[in-house]
Amino acid sequence: MVKWTNHALTQLHHIHDYIAQDSPFYAKRVSDALVRKTFLLDELSHMGRKVPELDEENVRELSLYSYRILYEIKATHIDILAVIHKRRDLQVGEIPREP
Repeated sequence: MVKWTNHALTQLHHIHDYIAQDSPFYAKRVSDALVRKTFLLDELSHMGRKVPELDEENVRELSLYSYRILYEIKATHIDILAVIHKRRDLQVGEIPREP
């Protein structure tokens, strides 16, 4: 089961709102595509690459458009941790992880 953290959902809403300033149509399209991309994780949890900033086997990322979808594989589910722009310089402490 894939679960979105509050942090990741907030980021998704910010992405939607930013794009919606120019195009509500594309804002919905991009945000829907980002969510749909995570549906595959139920069956293929290791399909993404390891997050280079962390180099942990269970923290991985998917790429879509200009965004990185960071997720953590747990024993019972998968947490979506963050959705960030690829150009952003990601610092390890910025990735919120729940116990």
